[in-house]
Amino acid sequence: MKPIKVICILFLISSLLYSQSSTCIECHYKITPKIVSDWELSKHKENQIECNNCHGDDHNTMEDYAKAVTPTPSTCALCHDKQVDQYKKGKHAAAWAAMNAMPTAHMQPMAMMDGQKGCGGCHKIGLKEESEIKRLKNEGSTFGHASCDACHTRHTFSKKEAQQPQACQTCHMGFDHPQWEMYSSSKHGVRYLLKQNKTLPETTAAPTCQTCHMSNGNHEVKTAWGFLAVRLPMPEDKQWANDRATILKALGVLDPKGNPTKLLETVKAANVARLTEEDWQNERNKMISVCSECHSDNFAKTELTKADEMIRRADRLMAQAIETVADLYDRKIIEKPKNYEFAYPNVLTFHDAPKQIEQKLFVMFLEYRMRTFQGAFHMNPDYSFWYGWSSMQMALTEIKEKDEEMKRSAKK
Repeated sequence: MKPIKVICILFLISSLLYSQSSTCIECHYKITPKIVSDWELSKHKENQIECNNCHGDDHNTMEDYAKAVTPTPSTCALCHDKQVDQYKKGKHAAAWAAMNAMPTAHMQPMAMMDGQKGCGGCHKIGLKEESEIKRLKNEGSTFGHASCDACHTRHTFSKKEAQQPQACQTCHMGFDHPQWEMYSSSKHGVRYLLKQNKTLPETTAAPTCQTCHMSNGNHEVKTAWGFLAVRLPMPEDKQWANDRATILKALGVLDPKGNPTKLLETVKAANVARLTEEDWQNERNKMISVCSECHSDNFAKTELTKADEMIRRADRLMAQAIETVADLYDRKIIEKPKNYEFAYPNVLTFHDAPKQIEQKLFVMFLEYRMRTFQGAFHMNPDYSFWYGWSSMQMALTEIKEKDEEMKRSAKK
């Protein structure tokens, strides 16, 4: 059914239930007035989308508030089916599943994860099964399951707000994904922020996050390299192929002998990495097309290739560090953690890794390596070098020194 038809039907229903919606507004003006004032600014109000269209008809008094329906992407799809369909194909939809796939996610405080006071606060944008939403509600996590409101914040659900780079800032910043810091201090970001404050005219060419990652409003957000900058097939460069295999082992996608694990099927199902040359090239071509609105094709391809090279160089450092720790396991100088499926270091264990050398390995991977290649793609040389490449070099030195120290102690 076309969105315009759905809106017409909703308009008719809204008219029939107008007295109920008026009651909602009347009450919430007293209880939560800013919710009402936000809704009054929205396109929803302009199009006669009332409270009950999203929250149902069962909540009518202060006592039965629990009967109010919490919207999900399916609710939004009644009118915005195109955007929701696109979103379901992109990486944002996989965010909740990706968080729960982390090996030590279950070891964190519930408030951090399901309670959304940590990782879950951003990863809630991901799709959840109805059974998962029911479980969360039973455990007290009632809110934040709509996904769309992560960018189109309620109750204005503003398109204009979601088109600003600041809409991405809350989640895309900090330890392992400081894209906001990289973008806002890059020439791209500086020009746009100057455009926002009217220093530069409105016609200035200045890309936002959405310009590059949501071209023409497409909600199917993807990148060629994916979040962790690993992909298949393996490169022709033998050293890089070996280094990438080492990283895939440390991610649990390959076992220590290089054979695919069951986790690879999960990666395929979630579509969180490009697993064919065709898929990777398709995403790369989309980015070149965007870059070419301001730059020549040659310039765009050259700059992206330089960033690819930074991944290759970072992988060389990372593989050395991983193999160093793996050797300590092999020599039984440090014990493999009980929650590890294989006798191989896991770079996604966060601070829960039992030994300091393992924790340094995790930081090297999720902080320094990420900044090396993310800084390169986001045109921020300082992040790519000082916060990324240089920090990787220092971390590797520290890991090697610790390795020698532990081996000396083991001989005594």
